[in-house]
Amino acid sequence: MAVTVVAAYDVRDDPRRARLAAMLQAHGDRIQKSVFVLSLSPEEVEDIKTKAQDIINVNTDSLWLMRQCKGCWETLIQVGQATRPEKVLLWTVM
Repeated sequence: MAVTVVAAYDVRDDPRRARLAAMLQAHGDRIQKSVFVLSLSPEEVEDIKTKAQDIINVNTDSLWLMRQCKGCWETLIQVGQATRPEKVLLWTVM
């Protein structure tokens, strides 16, 4: 079962930051420069955690992975230009 996860990072080095952003972008939607909303299985959360530890410098950088319960996500408050990412279904024909 997928859970909604908000991922936020602070990475000092441009190449590491780009690698981390690309990895997170592959799993969800960027809603701010360093904030993503991801829909992940519990196994994918652990996979992202492991991959991130290989990318970032754990002494100078940080990554927050915050699970959101369904009720919390449904009561999200948006101010200004903030918009909730819409789910996009992609179809592949083989």
